[in-house]
Amino acid sequence: MSKMQSVLGHSEACCNIPPIISKGYKEKGTFETINGLKYYVTGSPDAKKAIIFVYDIFGYFPQTLQGADILASSPEGYQVLIPDFFEGEPANIAWYPPETDDQKAKLGGWFPSHGPPTGVAKIPKVLEDVQETYGKKTFGAVGFCWGGKVVSVTSGEDTPWKAVASTSPSMMDPEDAAKITIPTMCLPSMGEKPEMVDPWKKALKVDNFVERFDDQLHGWMSARADLEDERVKEEYKRGYRLFLEWFAKHL
Repeated sequence: MSKMQSVLGHSEACCNIPPIISKGYKEKGTFETINGLKYYVTGSPDAKKAIIFVYDIFGYFPQTLQGADILASSPEGYQVLIPDFFEGEPANIAWYPPETDDQKAKLGGWFPSHGPPTGVAKIPKVLEDVQETYGKKTFGAVGFCWGGKVVSVTSGEDTPWKAVASTSPSMMDPEDAAKITIPTMCLPSMGEKPEMVDPWKKALKVDNFVERFDDQLHGWMSARADLEDERVKEEYKRGYRLFLEWFAKHL
């Protein structure tokens, strides 16, 4: 397990990270179908705390599954679940970044029927189905890019989450931030400019931690993470360590 110094004041034991696999990662969890929806499920099914992992637009990638397994490895004891919000229809990573007319057309055609509101609408049933299957849970959530918007929007009044975290968040809106009622962590990349992030952070009225990763691409903790690059690998690991510290403190 890799050891890193705590920045949030929590003990090292909570947050040590398994070795990061750069290529050929074999997931530790399983794919399950719960009431007709596919999930990636990792960690103890008997855990009283669960983290709903809201992926990016590219769905299930090895870097994403490894991230879920890292969260599930914590001695704090989390079950981590990645619902297939896109129901087998993720965006093609070859469309991003959308630079050519063809890429723009394909991503633009996909997005209207797969926008964040579709994810937000699925959350209540996801939580109901998870608890019917595995028992009562206290929930946190992590959001990646597209998922960051879903998590932000569902963190207001009557939120089902006790604490949340996001990275490379898409469509940052200070109006969303002002409504958040629970502890919130955000790890923006170089793709989220200060003029997007700063008003969002300023609008927060809750315990929060925001740290920019200015040398990392949008999506460096999920599908777009090039873990064969040592710097990306190091920051991927550090990002997940921060997530674990946050949930050890707040979940």
